[in-house]
Amino acid sequence: MIHYGFELMVRPRKGWQTIAELPDSLIKALALYPFFLAAFPTLAWYFGTSQVGWTVGSSNVVTRLTQVSAIEISLMFYIAMVLAVAIIGYSIHWMSETYGAESTVPRGIVVSALACTPLFLAGTVGIYPLLWLDFFVGVIALCWAVYLLYLGIPIVMHIPQERGFLFSSAIIAIALVMFVCILVVTILLWEYGFAPQFTDQ
Repeated sequence: MIHYGFELMVRPRKGWQTIAELPDSLIKALALYPFFLAAFPTLAWYFGTSQVGWTVGSSNVVTRLTQVSAIEISLMFYIAMVLAVAIIGYSIHWMSETYGAESTVPRGIVVSALACTPLFLAGTVGIYPLLWLDFFVGVIALCWAVYLLYLGIPIVMHIPQERGFLFSSAIIAIALVMFVCILVVTILLWEYGFAPQFTDQ
């Protein structure tokens, strides 16, 4: 399962062509990919925020989350990642007919999850929560994920490049809406009892 994501990272065009030729039975199995890969950034951020900690500005005081708070936030982080990939994947399937593509829900989820592989992998830098490093790695991963989506949609969906560009752009718009929704839900959860609990040492 993981080797498909690895191939996309090193040989993206060939990787997407391999995915496009997979039978439906393997596509259904690959739909479990986000459940597996989302665990890596979840565990990394749990360890980074509860064990390693971070400093603010020139202060030498290390700030960490309490164990309970880190577990709660990590679980919500995991659920948010998996749900976002699933919703974007369903959106790919839902819009496929509009762009003349044949798709299934598992195929849409697989395309969404594989395109997000760089983001999942970049999330592991959370094991050392340093703002500038995490931001730098995150921006690179985001650019690579967008590139993979624009490259992969026409190949996997068997549609012309021009139509694939429009299809991918629509998916990016949905992803942005998902991001805003996650931010809103995060604020509401923090307001109603799930705010981070810090411990300074």
